[in-house]
Amino acid sequence: MKKRYFLDPHNTFFRRQMPPKAHKKFGDDGSEAPIGSPKPAISSNAVKNALKAHNKAAKPGNRRSIVFPQAKGKNLALRRLSGAKREYGLKRRLTKEPEEEIRAKKSKQEDSFGKKLNGHTKSPSLEKQAVSTDDSDDNSDSDSAASSSEDESMVAVGELSSEEDDGDFDDAESQEDSDDSDDSDDESTSSESDSGMTAEEKRALELKRLLQDDLEEEDEEAWEKREETNKNSKKKSKNASKNGTNGSAKIVNFYSDSDESDSDDSAPASFGDRKKLAAKLLVTRKTLQIYKSRHELMEHVLSNKVTVLIGETGSGKSTQLPQFLLESSPDEKIAITQPRRVAAISLAKRVSEEYGCTLGKEVGYTVRFQNSSGPSTKIKYLTDGMLLRELMLDNDLNKYSTIILDEAHERTVLTDLLLGFLKNLVQKRDNLRVVVMSATLDAERFANFFDGCPILLVEGKQYPVERFYLPSGADDIVDTVCQSVVQLNSSELSGDILVFLAGQEEIDKCVDVINEVADKVSKKVPLMIPLPLYASLSPVKQQAVFKPVKPNQRKVIFSTNIAETSLTISGVRYVLDTGLRKVKVWKPELGLDTLLTTPISQSSAQQRMGRAGREAPGKCFRLLPESDYANLAPQTEPEILRCDVASALLMLKKAGVDKVHRFPWIQKPSKQAISSALLKLYALKALDDDGKITDLGHKMAVLPVTPHLAGVLIHGCQSGVAQSVIDIVACLSVENLLMNPHAEVRDEVNEKRRNLFPQALKHGDLALLHGLIRMYMSMKDSKDRTLLCKEIAVNQKSLKNVLQIRQQLRGYLEKVCDLSEADDDKADFSTIIKIFLAGFINNTALGSSDRQYRTVNGGHKIAIHPSSMMFGKKIDAIMYVEYVFTTKGYARTVSPIDLAWLQEIAPHFLGNRQRDD
Repeated sequence: MKKRYFLDPHNTFFRRQMPPKAHKKFGDDGSEAPIGSPKPAISSNAVKNALKAHNKAAKPGNRRSIVFPQAKGKNLALRRLSGAKREYGLKRRLTKEPEEEIRAKKSKQEDSFGKKLNGHTKSPSLEKQAVSTDDSDDNSDSDSAASSSEDESMVAVGELSSEEDDGDFDDAESQEDSDDSDDSDDESTSSESDSGMTAEEKRALELKRLLQDDLEEEDEEAWEKREETNKNSKKKSKNASKNGTNGSAKIVNFYSDSDESDSDDSAPASFGDRKKLAAKLLVTRKTLQIYKSRHELMEHVLSNKVTVLIGETGSGKSTQLPQFLLESSPDEKIAITQPRRVAAISLAKRVSEEYGCTLGKEVGYTVRFQNSSGPSTKIKYLTDGMLLRELMLDNDLNKYSTIILDEAHERTVLTDLLLGFLKNLVQKRDNLRVVVMSATLDAERFANFFDGCPILLVEGKQYPVERFYLPSGADDIVDTVCQSVVQLNSSELSGDILVFLAGQEEIDKCVDVINEVADKVSKKVPLMIPLPLYASLSPVKQQAVFKPVKPNQRKVIFSTNIAETSLTISGVRYVLDTGLRKVKVWKPELGLDTLLTTPISQSSAQQRMGRAGREAPGKCFRLLPESDYANLAPQTEPEILRCDVASALLMLKKAGVDKVHRFPWIQKPSKQAISSALLKLYALKALDDDGKITDLGHKMAVLPVTPHLAGVLIHGCQSGVAQSVIDIVACLSVENLLMNPHAEVRDEVNEKRRNLFPQALKHGDLALLHGLIRMYMSMKDSKDRTLLCKEIAVNQKSLKNVLQIRQQLRGYLEKVCDLSEADDDKADFSTIIKIFLAGFINNTALGSSDRQYRTVNGGHKIAIHPSSMMFGKKIDAIMYVEYVFTTKGYARTVSPIDLAWLQEIAPHFLGNRQRDD
């Protein structure tokens, strides 16, 4: 394959390395555009300006924010006191509602919204809604650990997450007019409501009063400018329609909460429609190489107890082999594991369509918190963790005749556990068949592990992919990615773009920037439709990347490594690879995992490049120098060798494996890692003095969180503060909940947080999380919730996830505990901190006179992160939930603790060490 360099002839950001003769086509100064290519539709300065606008709008103290159109004309932007004017202007831009009707509503909206802020009145329909109805069942997993695996049974802090829809938004819109009729009763309603409010509702009202002066600062001049801009909105729509685009879609936001549902309306409803679709898809199936070789493949699979099958992503192995097995024997019951939930759901939907059945009948799936299968299910896709859960209940997995371990090359901790269990099972069960499938050629290890089983190779159709590199490294990844996307959109006029980024934060920022610049590109180039893809998105939002877009539009998919091997996205012709990923790395000196952004391996880079050549020739742009690529590790290090294995060992103990050293590991963890994990489980009282699992350990293994959080939940239940502990654990289980404000507004945001949550000044960040979720739940109006999140720098998307997770955790906890009916609100918060301390005893540090801290475990220096309510305070001892390392080690989510608590909970741990004065 010929290697070339990334070309940007109109921008000095990239330099093309090419022969002099070819270079003459562009002129010595590179000012001419390539033959047959349009000039860039937008300059790099526009991208940089959009980045600045994004950063400025992201500052919580800013007066204005970037507003993106929402589906169905809904505006989820922060509404100020004069927000009725803002809303009026937005509706003129974003909906086709006649101007006369909008103007007729204007005066009502002004009074209505001002009344809502000042009086905190609620619409009747909203008052009737319980908090539980505010949340839908969109579940997903966070990429903090899903960057390399999705732990369905035990997940670390930040891994357990879900998406929910803001269900009260439609009611808020529909009830605006009805609220207006109550103007005369506004003052009396406000005063009466104060006396009957709960503590959380009073704090919510206090928030509005505190912020009222700030909200009134929107000036009339800005309003008049928006009015003038709105007059041209129809002209823009007409011009856009002439160019084959939708004017209202020029800026696209796919985070709308009002246009989602959990149902998939695209699925055929009737039996006849399903069969027609299956017949149509059969034509596509027959073009796959694996279909052409199915007879030879089945001959080998049926005649061997264990088979290793190698096939690149897109070869059809994940969808076709289960159907071949079921066709050969209708009595088969087949389990196919996937490392990630999005792959399990997508594959199950596809196979149900090919098989001509309703999803959940003959073909189904099971992922954490979501089951679409039943007694009639013959082919079931499920995550590694869910199969391990079934194995803990039935050690022989008797209901399955064939188990297919897909994407085994990813070598997650759960994959390695399953390999060991399955090796024992095939020796124990004569009627069990195992197929290990991999997308890479490094399959000898699997074959040797299963005593020299046969290896089959199914070649997929791979089109050529041109490779491009940067001449030097990128200083700013988001800036580089956004400039590259805009450049590519103007020079390549067909085919979707897939961008690989390290994590959710970078993805969300890129989506915002591309949304901002989308309306500035020429009508002659495709309209960019930016789509995020990471594990913590809801299934509905994840499925958006598979849906086609309109003519003259192109998908720009910003993804973590979730799209590296597990998924095949139709239409992708271009890949932009940052060469980065986020992984958990065990720090033995700290006794905990830390999340790091690290370079990928060459093997991963090849997999990413292959996404561009599945359906046609493509191009891969690696945003790093070729010399950096040459220095990448050849293969990705297995997770079992770099992560904490406490969760894995607890699962082994739960499954009856007492001597973990003798478990058949495909690659054994180090002795230090095993010893450290066993000591941690012993400290949590999950194991007894003999290393046997305790009753508490059995309960902890059932909960879908890490052992230390499981212990916290159970102790909270036993202490009568179950709901408070559940609320805090739910907050800890999502990413980026409390945003770190910019330095220039940090003091302002922290002051608002202190005013709203005074308990956090004494008890720290856990008290802040507890107060935040309670206040958010007390607000029944989505506009009020948005206002709260905006002013105190809270990620509302993550906070919505918390509402769903708290219900799910309560459901799991009810299976192992009798939840106390005690009033959590009356409990001393010190009791709650002590409960968390029992689970985070390793995450403690003693203070010194210079406000530095040394960890109790190892004596390592750390500092309190600036985002903490405890930042800058002099504290004798602290407990922290998370450790992050940038220029130095920081403790995040900090709470002050008493030295006597350490002596009480773990006297052997503290020893004679005291605070260094």
